[in-house]
Amino acid sequence: MAETRRLHLPDFCAPRAVLAVLLIVGLTALVLALSRMGGPPGFWTDLARTALFLVWVGLAGAGLLCAARVPIGRLDVIPGTALALLLITAPVAVVSEAAFRLGASEVMGLGGMSNLFPSDHWPFLLRNVATGLVVAGLALRYFYVTHQWRLNIEAQARSRVNALQARIRPHFLYNSMNTIAALTRSNPAQAEEAVQDLADLFRANLSEKRSQITLKEELEVARIYQRIEQLRLGDRLRVSWQVQALPMRALVPSLTVQPLLENAIGHGIETLPGGGEVVVHGDVADGLIVLTVRNPLPLDGTGSSRSGHGFALANIRERLTLMYGPRADVIATRQGDEYLVRLRFPHVEAAREGAA
Repeated sequence: MAETRRLHLPDFCAPRAVLAVLLIVGLTALVLALSRMGGPPGFWTDLARTALFLVWVGLAGAGLLCAARVPIGRLDVIPGTALALLLITAPVAVVSEAAFRLGASEVMGLGGMSNLFPSDHWPFLLRNVATGLVVAGLALRYFYVTHQWRLNIEAQARSRVNALQARIRPHFLYNSMNTIAALTRSNPAQAEEAVQDLADLFRANLSEKRSQITLKEELEVARIYQRIEQLRLGDRLRVSWQVQALPMRALVPSLTVQPLLENAIGHGIETLPGGGEVVVHGDVADGLIVLTVRNPLPLDGTGSSRSGHGFALANIRERLTLMYGPRADVIATRQGDEYLVRLRFPHVEAAREGAA
């Protein structure tokens, strides 16, 4: 809870943030120059003067926020906001004072450039500080609301994962225990292996310690699920794993591949008297991982009555978007007598142990 009561600021030490500051400064200078526009010569002079002033203010403010990012992050919203406002408006006052004194200097007077600088000292200074306070306050409010929104989205994603985990428990556990009970009489050794697989599956899928795992771990969980369902469906279930090209250290949200395999079996293989083959195919192209799960469907379009198919897809789509942004997407479509789900997301690998 302490996290949500703190002021959240972007990392102004990052080059991306500095570039954003310069872009905002340039657009602000253009708007101000247009609002005061006289003739063409006066416009370009005013734009250059305003842009130069705002660049100094923007870079100085970003530098101070970069240096004070850690102490600000430890403060609650009110004191953190007060300190951030001080660090933003202080450069405004300093640069404004420097600009006035430079314009009043003899050098500028001799060069005939004093008319480019303000002549009203205190009104100029107070007007700039007041404008800086308003703009800074709006920006800080935007950062805080955006951070709260992201925390809320993450909390919703965690709750959806919990709901997905809860949905997995009842029907799958019921079917698995019936299969194991039958095996204890006909094949005790295989029943023991099934119990171990079931324990490993639930340990991996129902753990809340990590929201992100490697692709290797996720595929291992899916293969355990396949082995358990294989005991129940026998030769009716065939799975082709075409994942040799996938980078196994790539990060994915947990419960990504296994629910897709569950849907393919529940909505496809179980509905066909002769069963069928689920194809799991993976590849990498242009820095994106493309993972496809394809399963057969009845020709008449009927399917399993099991619910939760759309819920699982929406859950996976939401968590991939939260993790990777707009570069991640989930496409689900029927192609002839097959149902296809395609995941696409950036290739980001987990840090290697012992790396600096």
